Amino acid sequence: MNPEIMDLISFIKGLGVDHCAPIDTQDIPFNVDFRKQCEQNVCGNYKKNWMCPPAVGDFGELREKALHYQQGIVFQKVFQLEDSFDFEGMQAGMAEHTKLLQAVITQLREVGLFKDFLPLNVGPCTVCERCSMLDDEECRSPDAAIASIESYGIDVTTLLKGCGIPYNNGKNTMSCVSLILI
Repeated sequence: MNPEIMDLISFIKGLGVDHCAPIDTQDIPFNVDFRKQCEQNVCGNYKKNWMCPPAVGDFGELREKALHYQQGIVFQKVFQLEDSFDFEGMQAGMAEHTKLLQAVITQLREVGLFKDFLPLNVGPCTVCERCSMLDDEECRSPDAAIASIESYGIDVTTLLKGCGIPYNNGKNTMSCVSLILI
């Protein structure tokens, strides 16, 4: 494995993630059905966020964009919840996980080893407190905005399984996943 990727994996593990693994992009499981879940507004962000469908782009175009990269690094952080209805705990976990991803992005930019990379995160983009799409305005932070893994039509369960990472980590837990394509 490329020493720079090994260094990046070591950095990510040092952030306290629970699981981290490399993946070749040709092994990423794309499935248009995950985009259909977006269209059914399962998470409530369809047409409400620039980095969610339909604004994020066409499934085929996003798949090709992702396949432009050679490799990726998948990482997961598991958060304990009070119970399966702990919405505040879920929101806090997603926010903390997004901070981990932001630390990885900062590291990539500062070190400069991978000048071209694509970060994908759990859930909708939260770079701005309120997405400008809700105000019929252009994205305020297009260079910092981050799409979700699901918006690219990636089957997260199969992705994790292929990397040897468990999807379900026990009762009253939430597992957040990010993918950095390099």
